[in-house]
Amino acid sequence: QVQLVESGGGLVQAGGSLNLSCAPSGSIFRINAMDWYRQAPGKQRELVASITNGGRTTYADSVQGRFTISRDNAKNTVHLQMNSLKPEDTGVYYCHTETTSWPYRTYWGQGTQVTVSS
Repeated sequence: QVQLVESGGGLVQAGGSLNLSCAPSGSIFRINAMDWYRQAPGKQRELVASITNGGRTTYADSVQGRFTISRDNAKNTVHLQMNSLKPEDTGVYYCHTETTSWPYRTYWGQGTQVTVSS
């Protein structure tokens, strides 16, 4: 079964940068938006950024101006450039997408840990 595979997490000091990447392990068809979510310890998973296959982007208010999402439609890969990182950005970051027509499927990655030290 096709899965999303994230990479690029790690430990960084506040003010630093990380670039997350996500790629499917096989072919995925009929998708539109690709998203990044994150989950901090003891908190619910939240949407961080989203990009449609037309390039329209949306961001959580907390990351606007610091994070940039991009994608390669030919490869169905998505990236998240994170700058000016803050300790509150710490969490597990998940890649997500879903098909827009039958058969409907939702894809999640296994998550990559991002830790920002103060």
